[in-house]
Amino acid sequence: MSLLNPWVILALICAFLGIGAVSYTKGEDSERERQQLEIAALNAAAREKEQALVAAVNTQTKQLVKANNDAKLQTQKLHSALDDGTLKLRIPVKAPNCAVYTAPDTPIASGDSVQANAELDRETAKSLIAITDDGDKAIRQLNACIDAYTTVYQLLNKTH
Repeated sequence: MSLLNPWVILALICAFLGIGAVSYTKGEDSERERQQLEIAALNAAAREKEQALVAAVNTQTKQLVKANNDAKLQTQKLHSALDDGTLKLRIPVKAPNCAVYTAPDTPIASGDSVQANAELDRETAKSLIAITDDGDKAIRQLNACIDAYTTVYQLLNKTH
């Protein structure tokens, strides 16, 4: 048998092709395993990041709920103070221009030493407190939203 025999050449070609096919398949399997490990690691990192984000948002939510409850207690205190008369809301009013006779030797008052004001009735005062409470609640909610956004933004940028 010589090396130039077509059957020997064919056998060598088949052997080389077989070795190539086996190594290609083995390399493909190891690459698939490497990719699966990388995907698992990335998924674990994503779950970790997701848990950190959820914790940050939950913290902001708890702070907002606490602030709203504290504000509600403060509003209730204001309403009870209005009801029992310990708190009275007053607004400045323009004093009427009445012609009042003054003696020629009376000194002229300089500045506003006495400010004219009017006391609001209880229901109007409660309505004003409710309006300001609604505005404060909206501001607290907006600030909590901004804080949550900032926290999430910072957490996302840390990992990149």
